[in-house]
Amino acid sequence: MYNPKSHNAEEFISHEEVLETLEYAEQNKHNAELIDEILNKALQEKGLSHREASVLLACEIPEKNEEIFRLANEIKQDFYGNRIVLFAPLYLSNYCVNGCVYCPYHAKNKHIPRRKLSQDEIEKEVIALQDMGHKRLAIEAGEDPVNNPLEYILESIKTIYSIKHKNGAIRRVNVNIAATTVENYRKLHEAGIGTYILFQETYHKESYEKLHPTGPKHNYKWHTEAMDRAMQGGIDDVGLGVLFGLESYRYEFAALLMHAEHLEAAYGVGPHTISVPRIRKADDIDPDTFDNGIDDDTFAKIVACIRIAVPYTGMIVSTRESEKCRERLLNLGISQISGGSKTSVGGYFNPMPEKEESAQFDISDRRPLDEVLRWLMQLGYLPSFCTACYGSGRTGDRFMEICKKQQIHNFCHPNAIMTLKEYLEDYASEETRKVGEALIANELKALENSKIKKVVEEDLVKIAHGERNFKF
Repeated sequence: MYNPKSHNAEEFISHEEVLETLEYAEQNKHNAELIDEILNKALQEKGLSHREASVLLACEIPEKNEEIFRLANEIKQDFYGNRIVLFAPLYLSNYCVNGCVYCPYHAKNKHIPRRKLSQDEIEKEVIALQDMGHKRLAIEAGEDPVNNPLEYILESIKTIYSIKHKNGAIRRVNVNIAATTVENYRKLHEAGIGTYILFQETYHKESYEKLHPTGPKHNYKWHTEAMDRAMQGGIDDVGLGVLFGLESYRYEFAALLMHAEHLEAAYGVGPHTISVPRIRKADDIDPDTFDNGIDDDTFAKIVACIRIAVPYTGMIVSTRESEKCRERLLNLGISQISGGSKTSVGGYFNPMPEKEESAQFDISDRRPLDEVLRWLMQLGYLPSFCTACYGSGRTGDRFMEICKKQQIHNFCHPNAIMTLKEYLEDYASEETRKVGEALIANELKALENSKIKKVVEEDLVKIAHGERNFKF
């Protein structure tokens, strides 16, 4: 039985409900009247059910698809404006005991170089990231209770937060590690993490178990219920995601939205972020061996439909995707991107020769962060390094309440302007600085609240004179 309030993975992600949803969507993909009803509901910007959104995803009426894309763009603007948050992944260790067949870190891969950063090496990596301009990291580590115990993760988080180099500081550490216990999630919460991120990879239970033949990750129920335990451990910002290409994209789409509905129903807080990675080539991984790859047009529609269905969530696309693809997706709902990323252990300070590389996947967008920022600004976006909500306790239901009322821009927009100014003062190339100063001038003109505008203008002067970390 499908029950979004249940804490049983096979009830809040009901296989039967997914199949019925896909059948319903297939039957109605040319039903213009129903599609109009769903689009009219979506115009209220309160979200859609997994079944309604699946009908939009299946829709094959060209003019209705154009409406879907237009609406996704409108909703993105209403909730997140033109802001794009920047972050970088930091790989701590690629030791792993799992047998995931799509990941080069799987335990049977005996020729990939295994690395684990010491705390001294982490400090060097963090300084390298700070010197790029990053303020927000997502730490990654394979699942290995001997090499990567929780104590190592906690020590690493403490190290990261402690490092102050010139004007650099990491203000938010998001964590992407394997499913764990309520007690361990409580420890992560107490360590001051931002978002806990865990990709489901696939929600199709039979496929999941085949794709994870060995190791603790083989346990579908344990993995799928991880967000429940994280919430119970006090972490109220969680990030969902699937790895598109492993299973039917329509199945994954419906189940992903069901997971979001479950978090809302059971905890009153939906996902803080949703990520949309596609499988990529890696050390001993050939994506062509998987049968469910999706083209760029399908990918764009998935992003648009997620944005319409879950308007409040932050949406993330990484450097897995090309500059061209990312530019298209920014217009359809993406609100966070990585930049200047390395997906190997020790990739920032002392990268290994390419033939000895330990990257988890191939990067498509290899541009340095400065170039990514300039590109965003030239497209009319406002790059943001803001972490003020995290620093001010606006997380979980407190963030969602403001975001759902479309008021979060009152905080985020001025904070984005100020953190961009910090970047321009401390890290930008001359060309990027010129583009950025012009953008800031335009963004100041657009601030409607005169009191906020006055404070921002005063703080921008202080930033130019060396002060840092102002926030609303």
